Amino acid sequence: MTGTTDLRPSADGQPSVGDLVGRATEQLSRLVRQEAALAKEELVEKGRRAGRGGGLLGAGAAVGYVGLIVLAGSATAALSLTLPVWAAALVVAVVFFVVAAVLAAIGRDRLRRAAPPAPQEALASVRADVEEIRERAHR
Repeated sequence: MTGTTDLRPSADGQPSVGDLVGRATEQLSRLVRQEAALAKEELVEKGRRAGRGGGLLGAGAAVGYVGLIVLAGSATAALSLTLPVWAAALVVAVVFFVVAAVLAAIGRDRLRRAAPPAPQEALASVRADVEEIRERAHR
């Protein structure tokens, strides 16, 4: 047995209840520490993956932004065939400002729905658990 204390046999050759309880406590403690270490290792790995994914997402957004600028220039050039260049640029700018306003309004609405940021269901569950423990402790 690795990591456990040697049990002192009682008079009949069996370990005593105290020794068994001590052994069980030690094993439970070791199990909890090992599970916590495993959870920590898993979270670190998931964090690395999320970091890489976030970096790639940011790079994709940057390249998309450059594409949007090129698209705006192309739209301005196309409109300048029928309008003066300043008017074509103004039309394209107004379109982008309208799109930006719509996206901002949708984003603001979603942020309002997300408030408060605290995990309400988890907190309610913990409160219910604490209340149940208190009730049983008073019995």
